[in-house]
Amino acid sequence: MPPLIHELSTGWFFKQKNDASGNPWLPVAKVPSEVHVDLLANKKIPDPFLDMNELAVQWVAEKDWVYRVEFPTPASVPPNAVTDLVFKGLDTFATVTLNGAEILRSDNMFLEHRVNVLDLLLTTDGNNVLEVDFASALLRGRELVETHAHQHRFIARQTEQGRIPVRKAQYHWGWDWGPILVTAGVWKPVFLETYTARVDDVWVKSEVSADLAVVSGQIVAKTQGRGAGKLVVTFTLDGNSVLEKELAVDENGTAQTEFLLENPSLWYPFTYGPQSLYTITTTLLHPDGSVLDSVTKKTGFRRAELVQESDDLGKSFYFRINNVDVFAGGSCWIPGDSFLSTITPERYRDWARLLVESNQVMLRIWGGGVYEATTFLEACDEMGVLVWHDFCFACGSYPTYPSFLATVEEEARQNLRRLRGHPSIVIWAGNNEDYQVQERYKLDYRYDEDKDPESWLKSSFPARYIYEHLLPKIVQEESPHTVYHPSSPWGDGKPTADPTVGDIHQWNIWHGAMNKYQDASQLTGRFISEFGQEGYPHLSTTNAMLTAPSQRRPGSMAMDFRNKAYDHERRMMTYVVENLSVRYDIGWFTYLTQLMQAETMSFAYKAWRRDWGRPGRRGCGGVLVWQLNDCWPTVSWAVVDYWLVRKPAFYAIGRALRGLDVCVGRRVDEWTKCHADPTLGARGAEFEVWVASCKTVEVEGVVVVRFVSIDSGQEVKEKVERRVMIAANGTTEVFEKTKIEALKREFEDERTPFDPAMDVPFVIYATLEVDGQIVAEDFAWPQPLKYLEFSDRKVKVTAKGDKLLVSAERPVKGFIIQEERGMKLSDNGFDLAPGVEKVVEVKGIEFEKLRWTYLGAPKSSIGLSE
Repeated sequence: MPPLIHELSTGWFFKQKNDASGNPWLPVAKVPSEVHVDLLANKKIPDPFLDMNELAVQWVAEKDWVYRVEFPTPASVPPNAVTDLVFKGLDTFATVTLNGAEILRSDNMFLEHRVNVLDLLLTTDGNNVLEVDFASALLRGRELVETHAHQHRFIARQTEQGRIPVRKAQYHWGWDWGPILVTAGVWKPVFLETYTARVDDVWVKSEVSADLAVVSGQIVAKTQGRGAGKLVVTFTLDGNSVLEKELAVDENGTAQTEFLLENPSLWYPFTYGPQSLYTITTTLLHPDGSVLDSVTKKTGFRRAELVQESDDLGKSFYFRINNVDVFAGGSCWIPGDSFLSTITPERYRDWARLLVESNQVMLRIWGGGVYEATTFLEACDEMGVLVWHDFCFACGSYPTYPSFLATVEEEARQNLRRLRGHPSIVIWAGNNEDYQVQERYKLDYRYDEDKDPESWLKSSFPARYIYEHLLPKIVQEESPHTVYHPSSPWGDGKPTADPTVGDIHQWNIWHGAMNKYQDASQLTGRFISEFGQEGYPHLSTTNAMLTAPSQRRPGSMAMDFRNKAYDHERRMMTYVVENLSVRYDIGWFTYLTQLMQAETMSFAYKAWRRDWGRPGRRGCGGVLVWQLNDCWPTVSWAVVDYWLVRKPAFYAIGRALRGLDVCVGRRVDEWTKCHADPTLGARGAEFEVWVASCKTVEVEGVVVVRFVSIDSGQEVKEKVERRVMIAANGTTEVFEKTKIEALKREFEDERTPFDPAMDVPFVIYATLEVDGQIVAEDFAWPQPLKYLEFSDRKVKVTAKGDKLLVSAERPVKGFIIQEERGMKLSDNGFDLAPGVEKVVEVKGIEFEKLRWTYLGAPKSSIGLSE
């Protein structure tokens, strides 16, 4: 008999436990769910995603909650069958009773539970009663800190110490981009499963040969129940069977066999090849040939390496997939919602699709969230996105008392088994920034001198045992062909900011020294796994999250409340004021912060991708922006907001990560060495041009460089043109520090006073042509932009079919179209060169509703040209 699944997704009720007011049970629309979601649906709390309502729902986290459902006993259970009650996830401190009998206690959100309840189910008429009591994780965490304070120093860089001993998504306690919403509930599916025998796990433990000609390994299966005879495992590709194996099941329910697949179709990241996925069908048969169970899943085969080799710069850090070096340009991912049960599979697919649309080949799943949903990883598999996945530890000093280590080991094993078949996952990192906590608080850490894991347990940084002993051991046992890295950032036990080894979080833009974003080229490392710049969401998002028009202004109480970043006012204003002429109305200030964020992305990705170098001479192996997304509507570092509305920074990343990208640079201080001496540009300057490629073959192209007056739109110098053979998968220098002679001879004498009215500022405009088509362009503007005069750009915008045609008679900086939910553009936040028409594909909005602006625009919002 195949397993019978009885879903327990409807018919639930919930209430506050020990509520003396006598409030009735409230209905739950569906499970999975969480208590805030259900309270909101029953109109018991205001929407925590609106205004400052987060403050009005803090009481929810301090209460205990109970969920209850009644259901009939499944009919016609055959002899020797088992009925399991399966919880895919309980958040977090849960006590489960069935018909009054306690059957389970759980204190780990990341664990799945399976309990045989056949003997507890009613055999007479009537419904079974299932209750799940959830104790307050907020209060229980504080109790655990008190209980273990004598043996461990609990440190939390973000929010409160009480989160540290709780195995729950850490961002629920709030972060510098998200709200404090410590929720509870049945956050993953729950169901009854009746079977005589079932397939519990199938592991295709594979290795791709060095020449990529063979995939070999073992098929390891585990079954549960009785009566199993054999397993039949079939591999199909594009509907064609390519391999079939029969496995005998032993008395312990296990089965194992070797396999070999010649001339395999391999899985590649989307920029380098196909995303070949094999369908693995495992059928469990009774000795009489009847089917007891059948499980189907997809997997891909790839050879993944993290190349760390000593060189004259230090030690490399980059990924090699199927013998191809991959520059890992991409993003960091935080959980897609404060309430995880609300994220649909389609929403996960939409997020993965955004990565491909913007040429982002890697996603780093951050350690303060969860072990991500299978549907999300399936989308990454199908779309060819590489995944870096942190284990669920972040910004803290975690304990190592025995029960904590035991539950950490179980969560690691369970989730590795669930996720190890996804070819997209190429690296597991032990945590996020916990070694920075070690440095900041001077906790014990002698990497080279102390190699004894048992001694680490007695130190002031005992979590080293988890990251350098326990987790690597488990990864080796459960997913041996996936790279393990102790932390992010981390590099051979050296200081976490060391740019010569490992990965770094480059926060000297925005945080730290608050370097100018134009200085990104000086802030490179072997792998930049975090950096960022804040930017406002589009006005449509601001208007939706703030209901009072009076609060929709920069610096309002509600607007500041929605930005959780420490010191965000002074940091954001510093970058805006340094670079742009300030206007403080909400429309224009939104524009300025978005332009600033996009400029940061452009400078950083172009500079650090340039350092990718060439085979045998790799510099920077990847760049991952903090962050791709938001978990609620807010102001943050995200380049796409909570409602999947793209900010201009998103498009800047996509342009910088094109398969072929031309980049032009100029000294950022050429025009203003300091505020009192803006004479360097008048005396001449330098420019340089390079081409970045992720193509696996050489490409011949033509680079053309023009020098265009910002005031008149006329070319002020003769264009420069060069035919170039673009190196495969690397950087090709086209012009190296080429001198631009002074435009105004009267300024050659440094003693001559500088007169801005006499100056001729110009933009350097570079294009790359391949086979007669322009495939990439770039602009290098004098910096800072605030000193430039952008009036009367003579912009023309017309609609034709589903396209917006944009042109101008003079150079345009930062043409930004306002976006909203459901809208899709092929590009945004771009610059314009005179005589070059920009074509933007538009979907999801009527052209008459489109609004845009740019530097020098006559007003904040402009519509179609007459």
